[in-house]
Order: sequence, then structure tokens, then C-alpha cells
Amino acid sequence: MNLLVELFVEELPPKALKKLGESFATVLADSLKAQGLAPADAAVTSFASPRRLGVHIEGVYAQAAQQPRRIKLMPTAVGLDKDGKPTPALEKKLVALGLDHIATLPSVWEERVSIAKDGNNDTLFYTDVASGVMLVFGLQKALDETLAKLPIPKVMTYQLADGWSDVKFVRPAHGLVALHGREVVALQALGLTSGRTTTGHRFEAEQAVVSIDSADTYATQLREQGAVIASFAERRAEIARQLKGAADALSLTPIEDDALLDEVTALVERPNVLTCAFEAEFLAVPQECLILTMKANQKYFPLLDAQGKLTRHFLVVSNIAPSDASAVVQGNERVVRPRLADAKFFFDQDRKKTLADRLPGLAKVVYHGKLGSQGERAERVRAIAHAIVNQLSMATLPYTVEADDEFKVLDSKVQQAAQLAKCDLLTDMVGEFPELQGIMGGYYARHEGLRDGVAIAIEDHYKPRFAGDALPRNHTGTVVALADKLETLVGLFGIGQLPTGDKDPFALRRHALGVIRILVEKNLPLELPALVDAAVPAFGELVEAPQATRQALLTFFADRLAVGLRDQGYSAQEVDAVLALSPTRLGDVPRRLEAVRAFAALPEAASLAAANKRVGNILKKVEGELPTAIAPALLTEAAEQALAKAIDDVQPAADLLFEQRDYTGSLKSLAALKTPVDAFFDDVMVNAEDPALRANRLALLGRLHAAMNRVADLSRLA
Repeated sequence: MNLLVELFVEELPPKALKKLGESFATVLADSLKAQGLAPADAAVTSFASPRRLGVHIEGVYAQAAQQPRRIKLMPTAVGLDKDGKPTPALEKKLVALGLDHIATLPSVWEERVSIAKDGNNDTLFYTDVASGVMLVFGLQKALDETLAKLPIPKVMTYQLADGWSDVKFVRPAHGLVALHGREVVALQALGLTSGRTTTGHRFEAEQAVVSIDSADTYATQLREQGAVIASFAERRAEIARQLKGAADALSLTPIEDDALLDEVTALVERPNVLTCAFEAEFLAVPQECLILTMKANQKYFPLLDAQGKLTRHFLVVSNIAPSDASAVVQGNERVVRPRLADAKFFFDQDRKKTLADRLPGLAKVVYHGKLGSQGERAERVRAIAHAIVNQLSMATLPYTVEADDEFKVLDSKVQQAAQLAKCDLLTDMVGEFPELQGIMGGYYARHEGLRDGVAIAIEDHYKPRFAGDALPRNHTGTVVALADKLETLVGLFGIGQLPTGDKDPFALRRHALGVIRILVEKNLPLELPALVDAAVPAFGELVEAPQATRQALLTFFADRLAVGLRDQGYSAQEVDAVLALSPTRLGDVPRRLEAVRAFAALPEAASLAAANKRVGNILKKVEGELPTAIAPALLTEAAEQALAKAIDDVQPAADLLFEQRDYTGSLKSLAALKTPVDAFFDDVMVNAEDPALRANRLALLGRLHAAMNRVADLSRLA
């Protein structure tokens, strides 16, 4: 038969409801399975609404199957006297196990107590078949365990009806349902005794109290009699369906926000989507401000047109469905109006001062106790950004800027953007909505008539803010974003504020991944160690151990890069092979990885990788300086002559392809070395007795090793 358990409570925290519901169902079902009261593959359905947590489990047994058990008692020498009778020590053990009766029943003793080897000792064992746990006891245990393990964000204490007893739980609980088929399972929890009655919707239910007929009718009865969609997933899908329908009716699109959809799902039991609107005059305010205030404060779904622009229409998910919804619509429109008016007021007030006017105020805003103010931080970002522009201008690979954007002009834009980037922190709008920092700076910069490239850079300098976020859109923003992230990383590493375990209060992992993504995806001709070296001097004496900071940060970048590449689907071997060479120009890494993958698919790859590993091991054992000069006259064996010629033939083309950054072609050209390399190791003794021959052969292997490992350490593929 199937089982239903529901805990009826006061309104649960909406942002926690989804996890609470999943935990309630999973832990309770897992406990029953562990006790043998449910099959391992039993179907489990979770229920979670604002006022209830529940679970439906299929195929639950009234009693678990019998289980054979074997209990180790004690060594025979300790448990039996010379006449084979139980010693006081054994009798005490049996009492503790509740088995004291067997010592007085010879037939039972003979049947269930045996002597077997345990290591080197003869040991007494008790064997019998234990009765399976009854559902009433197993479910009580499972429920207690489930309540104890709920991921409650904050526990509250409340009194029971007797006025004396206190209970600690996420919210006061008022009802408990436990049905096995049609039968009530007697349980107790949180001062409640289980039954079959629950409560429906506060306002929409046909009857206030719903008596559940059986475990399988729970969801249907709640929907039909209680006006409640108990399943979180079903309720969420219903809201999404209604949102789309209401938006389609206006040829608009609801904003996509899974977190908001989850939160609204946790606020209603019978969703009813209504269409509302606000005055068009508020559309003069940046749409990010309006969207944020509607989502964060009111839990509304703004509607966008085909171009992604905000319209005056928005959707409300109501918990009631009156025949005339006009009062609900008007009420929501009235409530949102002051919020939008506040946003408009902040926007109008902020534009009365320029960003430059706010610069002195940054000196009064503390960034970090050991790193000074936001004003000092802005100056460091400027210095680092200037250094990055210099590195770009001297890069060996050309870095093309806009036709009228020479490096001096780029540096001018970068300096201005870096100086003003943090000024919006002092605006009223960002004070109210910190999520809009950078975005509002861009709006205010455009309002002032600053160069568009500067305004975009101010807006984009926090990007990427999260995994999958867009990168800065122009060169100025790219440089300032790199400088801002490097300033954060170098500064906090320099004062010892490194991430530990799952704790990363300053989001340094995200900053590091942001630097990596910008360098890789924009294929910038910049070297990571040089960027770190350019950032460290900006801190002066604030960074007490520059070299240690540099090394720790580069190691941190390497770890983040390796994790990110593996997450993208590259194998650990491929990643290790490329990163073993510590590539400094991260824009090359994807090309190198693709080259390694293509090389590994060649028939010659396995043999060459193994040979490369063998060469590396031989060269590691060389004492002193590795010989480099190859004397043709000392190439006495045909196999070493063939290898030398093969390297002479292959290396120029491989090197040329490498310089052209055709790493795949460079590695594939090495396939021609397989036959001569195999012959060399079959026919040539590297460690010859003649020192001159030995040195010459080591030099030849050194040249081979260097030729094979320019793109990646191929030995990591062996």
C-alpha cells in the first residue's frame, strides 16, 4: 500500500520552501527504505505549499521482512567456565542485549549460540532471525529523523496549546496526517497526534477541513475540496503556464527569473495570474531600476516587448481568484506606484550631480580596513589599467582597436572610466539597490555626455558578474574590468584574505574566473604573470610580501583554470598536458587543448606519448648540466642517425606551425617521429660506457624532448 505523510504549519519562509519540501520527502523516504519498509526503487512524490510539507511513497510495507542477525558476544575463554557454563561476564552481556533468558533454556542455547573463529580466538556468537520493524515504529523514527534534518534557515520557539510546553521548529505546526492506504498510522511529532484531516486554502476552499480518504486521494482532494495545489512542481508549472498565457494575450514576454518563479510558487496555494499596468511616465526611469523594484519588493513579473524593452504592463500572481478581480488589480497598481515614484525620485536627484562631483566622496567610503578607501582603490585601478594598456601596445601579437582609437586615446578613456567607475556607489539609486552598481554609473555617464565608450566601460567593468554572464563590450571596458578584478585579487591576497574551503566572502574565485574568461574568450595578447606583476606595485607597502603574493595568486589562477576547463568537458589528461607547461598567454589554451585532443586521436599518439615519458625520465636522471651539442660524427648507430635526420626534417615545419599558432598542425607533424623513435629505443643504448657517446645521445634526446613538448607535455597522455 502507499503512504502519505503531511505536516500542516503556518506560512513557511518562501525562499526556503523548495529545499524544505525536497528534504522532507527525501529523508523520510530514505529512512523507510533503510529500515526495509519500502522498496529501494519506490516512487516518491514531494508536496510543499506555503502551509504544508508532505510526501507520498508507493509500495510501503506494514512490516519489514525478517532479517537474520549474528551478534558477537565475547571470546570463549572469557564467556565460559571450565564446565562450559556461562560466566558472570557473559551473563552480564546477555542481560545488556536482552537475551538473558537463553542461558536458562538449554535447547535455545544449543540452537542459537555457536563457537567460531574470530581472528586467532574461539568466540561465542548468537544467531537468530529478527522480526522486521512495524511501520508504526519505523515511520515514527523516520519522521523524527526527517524533522531533525530539515534545512531550517532560522528556528523559532513557540508554546503548545497547554501553555507550558515549548517546541522549536521553523514555524508553528498545527496538524499531522499519516495514512497507509486508508488507515491512519499513529504518530506523534511537535506536540501533535496524527490523523486524517488537514486544512485547505484560507479563502477559496469548499470546506475548511478536508478529511483525506486515503494516501492516493490526498492531492486530488486538496485540489478539489481544499483549493490547494499541493505539489510545488505542479504549482510552478501552472504559474508558468498562466504567465505565458497572460503575456501572449498582449503580445509581450514575461521576464525570465527562475528564483522569482520559485519564490512566488512558495507564496501561493492556488495561483491566479492577473494583468496590471503602471503610468507610462515611469518608463523614463532606467528599466533595470523598475524591473528590480517590481521583482524584489513586489514579486511582480514585468513584461517586455519584442525588442526586450520594458512596457508599462506587469503580471501579478494572486493567491485568490474572485469573480471580479478588478479590486485586486487596482490594489496592486496602487501599491507599486510609490515604489516606482521612489525610483524616479532617486534617478532625478542623482542626475543633479556629475560622477566627477562625487569623486571626493569616495575617500570617505571604506573599502577594507587594511586597503584603504574606495578613493584609494579607484587610483589603484587606474594605475593597473594604465599598465595593461602599455602591455597591449607592446604585445608581440597585434591588438586591433577601433580605427580612430589609438592607444593614447584608449588610455585616456581607460583612465577616465577607471576613475569614475565607483562613483555611482554614492548615488541614492545604488544605495537603495546595490545590485545596480555599474549599471547606474553607465546611465549617469551617458546623461553627462561622456564618451560612449567610457559610459559602456563604467557599466561593464563588473562583468562577468557570474558564470555565463556577458563580457565587457568594448576595449575600454575590457581593460577596466581586468584592472578592477586584478586589484581585488592582488589586494586581498596581499593581506592574507584567501578563500578557504567553501568560504569565499570576497568572491575571489569568481573574480579569478572573470579574469580567465576575459583573457581566453577575447584572446588577448597578454601574459598572466605580467598582469599580476603590473598590479602588485599599485599597492606600495600595503602588500608586505609581493613575491609570495604573486606566487600564491598565480597558483590560484592555475587551479581555477584547471577546474574551469574540466567543467567544459576536457579530460584531466588533456588539461594536465597543457597546463604542465604553465602557459602564460591564456588565450592560447583552448587552441592547445584542441591540438592535444586531435593528437591523441592519431594512431601514433600512444607510442609517442609513452616514448616522451621515457625520454623525460631519462633526462631527469642526468647529473649536472644536460648536454646540448650534437656531434654528427658520434652518431654511430643507424637508428640514432635516422632519429637525428627525422628531427631535422620534422622540427622546422613543426616550429613554423607553432609560431603561427597552428598547434594542431604542429603536433600532428610529430607523428612522423614514431618509427625512428621506436627504432632508437630498440637498437640504441643511451647510457653507453663511452662518455662522449652517452653525452651525444642525451643531447639528441634533449632535442627530441624539446621538439615534442612545445604545445603540451605529451607524457601526460601516456
